[in-house]
Order: sequence, then structure tokens, then C-alpha cells
Amino acid sequence: MSLFALVPIVLPVFGLIGLGFLARVTKLVSDRTGDGLSDFVFSIAIPCLIFKTLNASGLPSDQPWGYWLSYFGGVAIVWTLGMALGRHVFKLQPSETVVAGFTAAQSNTVLVGVPLILQAYGQDGAVPLFLLVAVHLPVMFTVATLLIEGRAAHWPTVIRQLLTHPILLSILVSAAFHLSGWTVPWLVTTLVDSIAASALPCALFAMGIALWRYGIRGGLSLATSLTAIKAGVAVLFAAAPSGINAYLFAERYKSGVQLASNGIALSTALSVFSILIWLAVLGVKP
Repeated sequence: MSLFALVPIVLPVFGLIGLGFLARVTKLVSDRTGDGLSDFVFSIAIPCLIFKTLNASGLPSDQPWGYWLSYFGGVAIVWTLGMALGRHVFKLQPSETVVAGFTAAQSNTVLVGVPLILQAYGQDGAVPLFLLVAVHLPVMFTVATLLIEGRAAHWPTVIRQLLTHPILLSILVSAAFHLSGWTVPWLVTTLVDSIAASALPCALFAMGIALWRYGIRGGLSLATSLTAIKAGVAVLFAAAPSGINAYLFAERYKSGVQLASNGIALSTALSVFSILIWLAVLGVKP
């Protein structure tokens, strides 16, 4: 299949990112707008979308261990390569090598991954997608925290933050409703459906604003290397660009902030082309 035939899948996704970027460049919106949209997407809109999808479809009775292994096996390889490049080639400090690995391995699950995969696969891809979102979050943050803090990590705080995360809570509530057989009240369904419909456009627009805010600021050699590793993971979800979580993680520990910012911006720009290639490889039809 021609790559041009797949443009209708990618164009709406990156078109909305571009509109967000343009709105910020022309100062129609501010960074505060992006912050507000991101908070809304992470805390309310995507959880509503997950609840709507999983309550209707349900969770699989058997855990897809091959699915987890194929994804996280690739993540482990890419993370290791990113840290090795940072340590041995670019001579980064230990904490910065963790940020380098995290930037290379983690995906922009919410702002790009969810809209992209739903655009490509529709509702058929929703359940496996949200299962991966649920597992991706705690695994990536737990590993990153362990690597950067070691024995000094305050695990009660880490666990509490994970268990109270809106995305994980939405999956737990969805599973509870589905297993209980309860009927969701019509008013709740109406409200959830309305909010869920706004999740994808708001997520992509917020990503465009964030790209202007974080941008690319020098030191491109390492960012280019991390981006090259990132685009090589043979899973569409993993091939999504590096996400803002890498920047937030770097900011939290005041280490590797610039390389995380560069990696996010560069991988997002180049993912327009790499994702087209992976769509063709995976046989996705427009």
C-alpha cells in the first residue's frame, strides 16, 4: 500500500497538533491554555473515554502475556540503549542517563498514542490500547523512580500517586461496573459520552501548544540519537513520539531537562513520517 494512501489516518492527528502549535505561535492562546487542556485531558476526558469504552466492551478474561512481553521487551531494549548512549557516548551524569533512557523508551500514550490508534483501528483497537495504557503508566514510572532514586525512593508516596491516578482509577471503576452487572444511569452515560468526545481533539491541540513551549534548544546530537532509537520500536503504540512525562520527570529531579525537551519536540516532528511507515508495515487501511 502506498504511504500516501495512509495520509488520511495521520493528517487529522498531526493537523490538530499543528493547529495547537500555530495558535500558540500566533499568541491566540497561552501556555496556561495548554496546561489547562492537558489537565482536563489527563484527569477527566481520557478517563471518561476509557470508562465509556471498557464498560461497553469489558476486559479480557485472560491476560495477554505475549502482548505485554512484545511491548515491554522492546521498551527494555530501547531504555538500555538510551542509557548506554548517554553514559558511554555523551558522558552524562547518572541521573541524566536515566532521563535519556526514559525519554527514548516511553511513549506519549495519552496525547498522541490514543488518538492515533483509535484513528487507525477504531473501536477494535480500544480495549487492547487502554489495557496497555493502564500497565504502561505504573511500570514506566516505577522503573524510572527505582533507577534514579534507588533505595532512597519513598515507595508509599509512589504507590499512592499511582493508585490515585485518574487513568488507573477509571479502569478500576470500569471493571467494577462491568463485573457487577450494574447499569450506568442514563444521565451519567450522557455526561461521560459528551466529555469523552472531546478527549482526542483536546489532547492533540494541547500537544501542539506544548511543542512550542518545550521546543528544541541546542544539544541536538543526543536528542537525534534518542529519536532514532524511539522510531525503531516495531509497535505502533511504542512508535508514538516521546511524551511530556519525560519532561515532567526530568523537571522533578532537575536533571536532563534540556535533553528531554529536545527529545519530545524532535520525535514528535519526525513521527509524522515514521508512523506512516509503521502503518504501512502493519497493513492498516484508511
